[in-house]
Amino acid sequence: MTAGARNLITDVAGLRVGNAQDNRLKSGVTVLTADTPFTAGVAIMGGAPGTRESDLLAPDKTVEQIDALVLAGGSAFGLAAADGVMAGLRATGRGFAVGPHRVPIVPAAILFDLMAGGDHDWQENPYPALGRTALNAAAPTFTLGSMGAGTGCTTATYKGGLGSASQALETGHTVGALVAVNALGSATVGDGRHFWAAPFEQDREFGGLGPASDYPPAPLTKLDAPRNTTIAIVATDATLTQAQCTRLATAAHDGMARALVPAHTPMDGDLVFAAATGARPLSDPVGDTLALGHAAATCLARAIARGVHAATPGRGDTHPCWVSGA
Repeated sequence: MTAGARNLITDVAGLRVGNAQDNRLKSGVTVLTADTPFTAGVAIMGGAPGTRESDLLAPDKTVEQIDALVLAGGSAFGLAAADGVMAGLRATGRGFAVGPHRVPIVPAAILFDLMAGGDHDWQENPYPALGRTALNAAAPTFTLGSMGAGTGCTTATYKGGLGSASQALETGHTVGALVAVNALGSATVGDGRHFWAAPFEQDREFGGLGPASDYPPAPLTKLDAPRNTTIAIVATDATLTQAQCTRLATAAHDGMARALVPAHTPMDGDLVFAAATGARPLSDPVGDTLALGHAAATCLARAIARGVHAATPGRGDTHPCWVSGA
């Protein structure tokens, strides 16, 4: 298996990602959308999630396809970013048909970045506008690091950020991951610079340091100033049902646990959405889904490390950046 041409989730054909951020707010929004509606699922394993329309993605629910997925900062305020995305999609005629009306289906998840050093003394919620701006910016290429939902992200040791990675499978399918890394724990081993995800790195995509030679007895966390939650999307061009998407999202959480220590804590709202465009049928429903799940976990682990590796310094930062080490 090798990384896709861009090493981004948009190596899954038809997907587009857009970012919008407010550097004074030190927060932002990332939107994933597609040329046509797509099937989706979700798996939530953190103890403190913040979501919108996540119940809709259960395998027994009526609406089987969606128009976009939103990752946002801002804690519960950030859920309003989906309003701006819905408005933008509605203006283009997208949405679930209900009589003469179109209702865009836009599940969203948020992370807590209110203590990342930004100015939150606003009178009107800024997230709907950020959501629409991110939708309008959606394209096959986008910037990683301190962008979009990754703008105010932190880990226990370094700034977090927006990460992405992709994988081309021998089955002919493509899998990609997109993540905003804002973990209670750390993406790096102890107080050093080696990534937990090092065994899965491809082409020095996050520094090429390799695995650490020594591992601490206890993980580092930011329990003293909780501002947590890692939210992610994994995607594929495979033809999957909602139930299979849910299983793909569940498998992808293995990658989160490989790249963040600790993961899935009571204070994190760790969540993975899964999206399937349906462009490439499964030839072996059992073997192919197993391969897709493994690839999703591996891509997510790599994407997490890439998000931390790509973070850049900003005014009022509370954490150093991995690249600068300060």
